[in-house]
Amino acid sequence: MRIVILSKGYANYSTQRLRQEALSRGHEVRVINYAKCYVTLERGNPVVHYKGEEVRDVDVIIPRISQSLTKYGSSIVRQFEMQNVFTTTSSIAIVRSRDKLRSMQLLAKAGVGIPKTVFARETADFKGVLEQVGGAPVIIKVARGTHGNGVVLAETPKAALAVMQAFYVEGVNFLVQEFIQESAGVDIRAFVVNGKVIASMVRQSLDDDFRSNLHQGGEGVEVKLTTEERRIAIKAAKAMGLSICGVDMMRSEHGPLVLEVNASPGFAIEKVTGANVAEKVIEYAEQAARNGHSKDKVGA
Repeated sequence: MRIVILSKGYANYSTQRLRQEALSRGHEVRVINYAKCYVTLERGNPVVHYKGEEVRDVDVIIPRISQSLTKYGSSIVRQFEMQNVFTTTSSIAIVRSRDKLRSMQLLAKAGVGIPKTVFARETADFKGVLEQVGGAPVIIKVARGTHGNGVVLAETPKAALAVMQAFYVEGVNFLVQEFIQESAGVDIRAFVVNGKVIASMVRQSLDDDFRSNLHQGGEGVEVKLTTEERRIAIKAAKAMGLSICGVDMMRSEHGPLVLEVNASPGFAIEKVTGANVAEKVIEYAEQAARNGHSKDKVGA
């Protein structure tokens, strides 16, 4: 097949692993910086341009779209979709997963366990918001963010009030979530490909940081998921319409709770678990491209 990996970082570990596995299986591979692409729109002729040339004759694209370029990156993916090129992650699923509120709404609707969450913007009823999630300590997040950025732990009602007031003044959409004390600084990343968990690790912060993201200095260790955790990870991926994703969960007294579903998960989990994640992604691309396009069934 002729595969295009849409990635800003050619030397990025995840991008290179995908490229290596695709080449080893006999495919033609191009890495294209989607941020440097542009599109032309006219009736019946959707075109993507890169480095002065039209990008044509592509069988599959594998999007690796960064958080900061979600809108632009997803529009490039959409242009390939208009050409009937198969994409391992649809443009709508990318946009859907990057909106924290939208994600939580869809997960809750699908019956996936999540921390109790309040979404707000211009409300001055800060006390009421705090009461809805059981009081301090609470997690407060901007509605869009990744790698643990834009996330604050407010340990007292006074601290929570100050953070919410700051967001209120700036007109920022924010989420307030209950703090799961028993999982502070620890979460689980389950890597899902085509409805199966192919690798999983537990991430532990290295200091007293409540965030466990590897980008925040967290340390990963391979972990065996329980049957329930595996089921929830697969259910969360399906709820988001993502065939390839990282599902971040925490263990609580009430069972596994999903924190986020990442549409462009890093492949550092390979180094932790020894699993060949890139190979599974390429295998999925091969099978899905042969079987034709599937309709996005999430509907939101």
